[in-house]
Amino acid sequence: MACLELKIVRMYLKRFSICSFLFFILFSCNRNAVELPYYNSPSFDPIFLNDNESIEKVVSHKIEDFVLINEKGNYFGSENLIGKIHVANFIFTSCTHICPKMTTNMGLVEKEFENNPEINLVSFSVTPWLDTPDVLNRYKKDFTLNSNNWHFITGKKSEIYTIARNSYFAEEEIGFTKDSTDFLHTEHFLLIDPQLRIRGIYNGTLGLEIEQLIKDINLLKK
Repeated sequence: MACLELKIVRMYLKRFSICSFLFFILFSCNRNAVELPYYNSPSFDPIFLNDNESIEKVVSHKIEDFVLINEKGNYFGSENLIGKIHVANFIFTSCTHICPKMTTNMGLVEKEFENNPEINLVSFSVTPWLDTPDVLNRYKKDFTLNSNNWHFITGKKSEIYTIARNSYFAEEEIGFTKDSTDFLHTEHFLLIDPQLRIRGIYNGTLGLEIEQLIKDINLLKK
């Protein structure tokens, strides 16, 4: 009799363990989905929302419309990014300070999502008067896997700097707004969702930040 009771107890404990594990997985997924915030301003105060009605009411900031030129000499703009997750950064090919490290780290993201049309990487040149399409194309071939989903962008300086500061909030210091004529040089990577809303900011020179970026991209994909 005691043996039978022990078997029954073990059976219920096993079922309880399975249910607890499933509950933990579901709770973790829901918790993580809520923990990826939205950003409306250069102060990067996080906004946590998980229902569409609240998102539409509260999240007002999106990447503004733009049309520039990619490394192939073709027009490339915000319309190419609608419906896709993208990561943006701002570099220049002659930089010997933070840009090589940023390109190397963006390459880790490229490797993770190589040629995935749902994930786009966009590197804007902050010296577009030097970084012509040909220069950017050579740079891409020399320092990346040359994936179809990594775009190097050039165009008018005024347009790129306006996009960087007004749309992507790309500055040296979070919350610090520079004059439009000041040189733009930032280590930030910005994660943008398919509706062109900012969902994350990362230090592009740090490996741990890149690991988190890749995790957040996978979270957005879900």
